[in-house]
Amino acid sequence: MDLGSNIRKIRKRKGITIASICAATGLSQGFMSQVENDKTSPSISTLEQIASALDVPLAYLLLKKEERMQVVRKTERRQTSGGTEQVRVSHIGRTPHMRMTIVELAPGAASGDVPHAHEGEEVHMVVRGSVTAQQGEDVYRLSEGDAFSWNACVPHRVWNEDAEPAVILIAVYTDSRRDPEPI
Repeated sequence: MDLGSNIRKIRKRKGITIASICAATGLSQGFMSQVENDKTSPSISTLEQIASALDVPLAYLLLKKEERMQVVRKTERRQTSGGTEQVRVSHIGRTPHMRMTIVELAPGAASGDVPHAHEGEEVHMVVRGSVTAQQGEDVYRLSEGDAFSWNACVPHRVWNEDAEPAVILIAVYTDSRRDPEPI
C-alpha cells in the first residue's frame, strides 16, 4: 500500500503544506516527511489526525489503488460479442464482485439457444426496445424502462422478438472474488 504517497498526493492536490498538517496534528515535520516517503507507518490514531487535517475520511487514505474510483470513458469500453455478432456487449465497469455491461440484442437475437445458469445475481434494465426474459418457468415481456432481476443459478435466457434492436443494462454480482479485468 502506498499510504504515504496517497497522503502526499491529497495534500498537494488540496494545496496544504506539511507545516499546516503538523500545526493541525501536533506531528513533527520530520515524522510527516517519513510518513509521506513510506519510511514509517503511522498508527490508526495518527492517521485519523492526518485525515482530519486533510479533510478526507480515514478509509480513503487506506484504499489501495484498485479500490479507488475507476473511470471508463465511453470510447474506452471493451466491446465483445456474445457468441454471434447479433449480441454486442459493451463492458462498462468491474469490481472484484460485480460487473456492469450494456448488451445490444439485434432483432431475433438471444442470450443463447437454451437457458443457461451460472454463479451470481443479476439486475437488468431495458434501456431501449423490448425483450422477453425467462427464468425457469417464469416468462415476461419487458419494455423500455422495465427492470428485472434473478438468481443466475437458475437457468435463464433473454431474447428480442421485435424488428428493432433492444438494449439492456446488466449488473452481475458474484460471491466469488474475481480479479478485475481491463475494461
